[in-house]
Parts: sequence; structure tokens; C-alpha cells
Amino acid sequence: MTPIALVVSDVDGTLVTKDKTLTDAARAAVRRLHLAGIGFTITSSRPTIGMRFLIEPLMITLPVGAFNGSSIVDPQMNPIEQHLIPASAVERSIGLLTDFGIDIWLFTNDKWLTRNAQGEYVPNEQRTIRADPTIVMDFSPYLSAACKIVGSSADAALLQRCEIEMQKILGAQATAARSQSYYLDITPPGCDKGTFVQAMARRLGISTDAVASIGDMQNDLAMFKKSGLSIAMGNATDDVKKVATHVTTSNENEGFAGAIEMIMKNNAA
Repeated sequence: MTPIALVVSDVDGTLVTKDKTLTDAARAAVRRLHLAGIGFTITSSRPTIGMRFLIEPLMITLPVGAFNGSSIVDPQMNPIEQHLIPASAVERSIGLLTDFGIDIWLFTNDKWLTRNAQGEYVPNEQRTIRADPTIVMDFSPYLSAACKIVGSSADAALLQRCEIEMQKILGAQATAARSQSYYLDITPPGCDKGTFVQAMARRLGISTDAVASIGDMQNDLAMFKKSGLSIAMGNATDDVKKVATHVTTSNENEGFAGAIEMIMKNNAA
């Protein structure tokens, strides 16, 4: 197998624990990569502002991929490449989520907008991205500035049904995939974590076969398919594990550090 030269990791459910903690073992694992001369970066459904806190402790010097890779920013959070969801797709997404009775968030480059300040997952997102939402009565003024739409619901089965319908109505106009069992993300067309892997490989002048990716959810499948080595977390669903080349332990049991150990063994073989 091609030696791994770059590791791309998801964040929530992968790099951090359920309570959004970056463990000492995870930090140490990334230090091992740096010492071995292996590049490391992150990509996530998170907005740009929600990734800033990981840059310094992980000594990330490469670009990172926010909004499922549709926005690529440097470690200082300056945009390198940014894509938006077409306004017509934003409008259709909001309409379908409304029909399903699912709470709606709209993210621009620098704002998190919601009509419902009391939404069930608002406190969770505040802790996750370390920012507060802007409350609006109407999303209409922001239709042409959307980096991501999120539907949040505690009803995982309902969200899965909505995901299927969303993919049907949006077609090639946008990408719809769950980033958590309770979040459905709608992001710009033609951009996903797989295209981020390709962009990073081009930037470093390496083959995608030399990239290892680590993740746990449906939105990670795109990068799994573009990477030479892919590792699913133990907390991932079976359909995600089936696509991965390896499976580690859960994010509550140092699965990220275990994934890095697999990568190091791969390179030593």
C-alpha cells in the first residue's frame, strides 16, 4: 500500500469526544504525525468559526475544510476557496424542512441564523462552535449568502426520510447528507469532503492514494472513497463502516488515537 503522506480527519464524532473534548491522547497522536513528517488537517460540517479552537492545540499549518469542505480556509481562518448554495436550492431546502417540521439553521460565512432561539439543539451547537446564533424572523434576505443549511431534529428516522426527499428535490443543485444522527446538512453542489481531499492532495503534490481519512458519518463517505486508506470510528453506523478500509474504536474510547496507530503501522509495513 502507498505510504500515507496526509491525514484528513472529521471533527465531531471522530477527533473529539461526545462532549466536544480534545483528549490528550488525540493531541499526542497528531504530534506523532508531525514528527513523522505526515501532514494533518481537518474537515467538518462545522462553520469556519467552529474550527478555530483546534488549530493551535493540534499545530495545524495546512488549510482546513469547513462546511463539509465547500469552504477552504487557511489556519488563520482567511478564505482560500468558498462556494455558496444556489438561492433557489436554499429556498427549496427551507421549504422541505419546514414541511417536515424540522428546525432550520442557515449559516453564512460569518453568521449562524435561526428563527427559533429555543430549538432543541441550539445549546448543543453553541457549545460545539463556541458562538451564538443570530435570531431572524425570515431567511429571505440571506438566500444568496448561504454556505450551509442545517435541519436539526431528535427524530433520527424522520431526518433520514427528509434526507432522502431532500436529495430528490435538490438533485445536482446541492449536496444533502447527515453529519450527525440529528443534523441534516445541505451544502454547495459539487463540493464535499471528497473534493477537499482531492484539493489537499493537489496542493501537496501527492496522490490521493497517499491520503488517509478518518470519520464516522454519511458525509464522510465522500472522503473515504477518494482516500487510499479510510478509517471508520467504532461509533459509526454499519453503512459507514462497510465503505472504510479499517475500523477503530469509538470516539469515547480513543478511537482517533487508534486510527493514527493504524496509519503509522501501515507506513512501517
